[in-house]
Amino acid sequence: MPQFLIHHRHTADDCGAVFASFHGFDSPLRRKSTLSSCPCGGHDIWWSVEADDADAALTLLPVYVATRSTATRVGMWRIP
Repeated sequence: MPQFLIHHRHTADDCGAVFASFHGFDSPLRRKSTLSSCPCGGHDIWWSVEADDADAALTLLPVYVATRSTATRVGMWRIP
């Protein structure tokens, strides 16, 4: 299955709303660890997911987050 890197960026003022939007939203991403710059002063979150396409990857997020995110197809590559 194709792999996607989802990137979401928000402001410090929106941080609470982003995390609150997951409450009551059924997603395999809930209660899972992921990379985030929020605790370090930035406000970006990245998820690595498997999905049929970019649109399907974004459906794993609440609408509030998905509409402010991008999904890029990625794959493993050995750097020479």
